[in-house]
Amino acid sequence: MLQPVLQKNDKKAKTLILVFSVVVFLAVASLGGIHLKLDLGFDPHIFATANAVINSMVTILLIAGFVVVRKGNYLLHKKIMMTAMVLSVLFLVSYIAHHLLAGETVYGDLDHSGGKLSEEEKAAAGPLRIVYYVILATHIPLAGLILPFILFTAYRAMIAEFPAHQKLARITWPIWLYVAITGVLVYLMISPYY
Repeated sequence: MLQPVLQKNDKKAKTLILVFSVVVFLAVASLGGIHLKLDLGFDPHIFATANAVINSMVTILLIAGFVVVRKGNYLLHKKIMMTAMVLSVLFLVSYIAHHLLAGETVYGDLDHSGGKLSEEEKAAAGPLRIVYYVILATHIPLAGLILPFILFTAYRAMIAEFPAHQKLARITWPIWLYVAITGVLVYLMISPYY
Protein backbone atom coordinates (compact mmCIF):
# COMPACT_ATOMS: atom_id res chain seq x y z
CA MET A 1 0.00 0.00 0.00
CA LEU A 2 0.98 3.64 -0.42
CA GLN A 3 2.17 5.94 2.32
CA PRO A 4 0.00 8.86 3.46
CA VAL A 5 0.64 12.18 1.73
CA LEU A 6 -1.49 14.20 4.15
CA GLN A 7 -1.62 14.26 7.90
CA LYS A 8 -4.99 13.11 9.17
CA ASN A 9 -7.24 15.95 10.32
CA ASP A 10 -10.83 14.84 9.76
CA LYS A 11 -12.40 17.97 11.22
CA LYS A 12 -10.42 20.35 9.02
CA ALA A 13 -10.84 18.12 5.96
CA LYS A 14 -14.59 17.84 6.49
CA THR A 15 -14.93 21.60 6.84
CA LEU A 16 -12.81 22.35 3.76
CA ILE A 17 -14.54 19.72 1.62
CA LEU A 18 -18.03 20.84 2.61
CA VAL A 19 -17.27 24.56 2.20
CA PHE A 20 -15.66 23.97 -1.20
CA SER A 21 -18.56 21.75 -2.31
CA VAL A 22 -21.17 24.32 -1.24
CA VAL A 23 -19.30 27.18 -2.92
CA VAL A 24 -19.03 25.21 -6.18
CA PHE A 25 -22.70 24.18 -5.98
CA LEU A 26 -23.85 27.78 -5.38
CA ALA A 27 -21.61 29.10 -8.17
CA VAL A 28 -22.98 26.58 -10.65
CA ALA A 29 -26.59 27.02 -9.46
CA SER A 30 -26.37 30.79 -9.94
CA LEU A 31 -25.37 30.43 -13.61
CA GLY A 32 -28.96 30.05 -14.79
CA GLY A 33 -29.72 33.74 -14.58
CA ILE A 34 -26.40 35.17 -15.73
CA HIS A 35 -25.28 35.63 -19.32
CA LEU A 36 -22.36 37.90 -20.13
CA LYS A 37 -22.75 39.30 -23.63
CA LEU A 38 -19.14 39.72 -24.67
CA ASP A 39 -17.61 39.65 -28.13
CA LEU A 40 -14.91 37.06 -27.60
CA GLY A 41 -13.89 36.72 -31.21
CA PHE A 42 -14.74 33.01 -31.06
CA ASP A 43 -17.78 30.82 -30.49
CA PRO A 44 -18.23 30.35 -26.72
CA HIS A 45 -19.70 26.90 -27.38
CA ILE A 46 -16.10 25.76 -27.78
CA PHE A 47 -16.20 25.44 -24.00
CA ALA A 48 -19.04 22.90 -24.31
CA THR A 49 -16.94 20.90 -26.76
CA ALA A 50 -14.02 21.08 -24.33
CA ASN A 51 -16.34 19.84 -21.57
CA ALA A 52 -17.35 16.83 -23.64
CA VAL A 53 -13.71 16.02 -24.42
CA ILE A 54 -12.78 16.38 -20.75
CA ASN A 55 -15.70 14.19 -19.66
CA SER A 56 -14.65 11.59 -22.22
CA MET A 57 -11.12 11.63 -20.85
CA VAL A 58 -12.40 11.38 -17.26
CA THR A 59 -14.55 8.40 -18.29
CA ILE A 60 -11.51 6.62 -19.74
CA LEU A 61 -9.43 7.47 -16.67
CA LEU A 62 -12.09 6.22 -14.27
CA ILE A 63 -12.26 2.91 -16.08
CA ALA A 64 -8.46 2.68 -16.26
CA GLY A 65 -8.20 3.54 -12.57
CA PHE A 66 -10.61 0.75 -11.73
CA VAL A 67 -8.71 -1.76 -13.86
CA VAL A 68 -5.27 -0.94 -12.44
CA VAL A 69 -6.40 -0.93 -8.80
CA ARG A 70 -7.91 -4.38 -9.36
CA LYS A 71 -4.49 -5.49 -10.55
CA GLY A 72 -2.90 -4.06 -7.39
CA ASN A 73 -1.03 -1.24 -9.12
CA TYR A 74 -1.82 1.37 -6.45
CA LEU A 75 0.71 3.98 -7.55
CA LEU A 76 -0.63 4.03 -11.11
CA HIS A 77 -4.18 4.08 -9.72
CA LYS A 78 -3.29 7.15 -7.65
CA LYS A 79 -1.79 8.94 -10.67
CA ILE A 80 -4.79 8.12 -12.84
CA MET A 81 -7.32 9.24 -10.26
CA MET A 82 -5.44 12.47 -9.51
CA THR A 83 -5.40 13.20 -13.23
CA ALA A 84 -9.15 12.61 -13.35
CA MET A 85 -9.58 15.06 -10.48
CA VAL A 86 -7.41 17.72 -12.17
CA LEU A 87 -9.38 17.29 -15.39
CA SER A 88 -12.60 17.64 -13.39
CA VAL A 89 -11.38 21.00 -12.06
CA LEU A 90 -10.63 22.09 -15.65
CA PHE A 91 -14.10 20.89 -16.59
CA LEU A 92 -15.64 23.04 -13.86
CA VAL A 93 -13.83 26.16 -15.07
CA SER A 94 -14.82 25.47 -18.68
CA TYR A 95 -18.42 24.68 -17.64
CA ILE A 96 -18.74 28.00 -15.81
CA ALA A 97 -17.17 29.87 -18.75
CA HIS A 98 -19.57 28.21 -21.19
CA HIS A 99 -22.68 29.05 -19.20
CA LEU A 100 -21.56 32.62 -18.49
CA LEU A 101 -20.58 33.34 -22.08
CA ALA A 102 -23.00 31.25 -24.15
CA GLY A 103 -26.12 31.33 -22.00
CA GLU A 104 -28.75 28.63 -21.86
CA THR A 105 -29.67 26.43 -24.81
CA VAL A 106 -33.10 24.81 -25.06
CA TYR A 107 -33.30 21.32 -26.53
CA GLY A 108 -35.24 21.51 -29.81
CA ASP A 109 -34.92 25.31 -30.17
CA LEU A 110 -34.24 25.39 -33.90
CA ASP A 111 -34.84 29.13 -34.30
CA HIS A 112 -32.69 29.97 -31.24
CA SER A 113 -35.46 32.09 -29.75
CA GLY A 114 -34.53 30.92 -26.26
CA GLY A 115 -38.13 30.78 -25.27
CA LYS A 116 -40.92 28.27 -25.39
CA LEU A 117 -40.70 25.81 -28.25
CA SER A 118 -43.22 25.99 -31.06
CA GLU A 119 -45.27 22.91 -31.87
CA GLU A 120 -43.16 22.46 -35.02
CA GLU A 121 -39.95 22.51 -32.96
CA LYS A 122 -41.39 20.00 -30.48
CA ALA A 123 -42.41 17.73 -33.34
CA ALA A 124 -38.98 18.02 -34.96
CA ALA A 125 -37.25 17.15 -31.67
CA GLY A 126 -39.55 14.15 -31.25
CA PRO A 127 -39.22 11.62 -28.43
CA LEU A 128 -35.48 12.28 -28.11
CA ARG A 129 -36.45 15.49 -26.31
CA ILE A 130 -37.91 13.39 -23.48
CA VAL A 131 -34.85 11.13 -23.44
CA TYR A 132 -32.63 14.23 -23.22
CA TYR A 133 -34.53 15.66 -20.27
CA VAL A 134 -34.58 12.31 -18.43
CA ILE A 135 -30.80 12.03 -18.81
CA LEU A 136 -30.40 15.67 -17.77
CA ALA A 137 -32.71 15.18 -14.76
CA THR A 138 -30.40 12.46 -13.44
CA HIS A 139 -27.12 14.04 -14.54
CA ILE A 140 -27.57 17.43 -12.87
CA PRO A 141 -28.39 16.34 -9.31
CA LEU A 142 -25.79 13.57 -9.34
CA ALA A 143 -23.16 16.00 -10.67
CA GLY A 144 -24.01 18.32 -7.79
CA LEU A 145 -23.91 15.58 -5.18
CA ILE A 146 -20.79 13.72 -6.29
CA LEU A 147 -18.20 16.42 -5.58
CA PRO A 148 -17.95 15.97 -1.79
CA PHE A 149 -17.90 12.18 -2.25
CA ILE A 150 -14.98 12.49 -4.70
CA LEU A 151 -13.10 14.74 -2.30
CA PHE A 152 -13.76 12.57 0.77
CA THR A 153 -12.74 9.46 -1.18
CA ALA A 154 -9.50 11.14 -2.26
CA TYR A 155 -8.87 12.41 1.27
CA ARG A 156 -9.18 8.89 2.72
CA ALA A 157 -6.62 7.67 0.19
CA MET A 158 -4.24 10.56 0.89
CA ILE A 159 -4.23 9.82 4.62
CA ALA A 160 -3.78 6.11 3.84
CA GLU A 161 -7.10 4.96 5.30
CA PHE A 162 -7.56 2.49 2.50
CA PRO A 163 -10.50 0.46 3.90
CA ALA A 164 -12.49 3.70 4.28
CA HIS A 165 -11.29 4.82 0.84
CA GLN A 166 -12.46 1.56 -0.74
CA LYS A 167 -15.82 1.74 1.01
CA LEU A 168 -16.42 5.29 -0.26
CA ALA A 169 -15.09 4.45 -3.72
CA ARG A 170 -17.77 1.78 -4.11
CA ILE A 171 -20.32 4.62 -3.97
CA THR A 172 -18.29 7.40 -5.59
CA TRP A 173 -16.84 5.59 -8.61
CA PRO A 174 -20.05 4.44 -10.32
CA ILE A 175 -21.79 7.79 -9.76
CA TRP A 176 -18.78 9.74 -11.01
CA LEU A 177 -18.59 7.45 -14.05
CA TYR A 178 -22.31 7.91 -14.74
CA VAL A 179 -21.97 11.70 -14.48
CA ALA A 180 -18.99 11.71 -16.85
CA ILE A 181 -20.74 9.51 -19.43
CA THR A 182 -24.05 11.36 -19.28
CA GLY A 183 -22.17 14.65 -19.56
CA VAL A 184 -20.93 13.54 -22.96
CA LEU A 185 -24.41 12.32 -23.94
CA VAL A 186 -25.97 15.65 -22.91
CA TYR A 187 -23.44 17.49 -25.06
CA LEU A 188 -24.02 15.25 -28.07
CA MET A 189 -27.76 15.72 -27.79
CA ILE A 190 -27.84 19.49 -27.15
CA SER A 191 -25.00 20.62 -29.45
CA PRO A 192 -27.12 20.69 -32.64
CA TYR A 193 -29.14 23.48 -31.00
CA TYR A 194 -26.16 25.74 -30.24
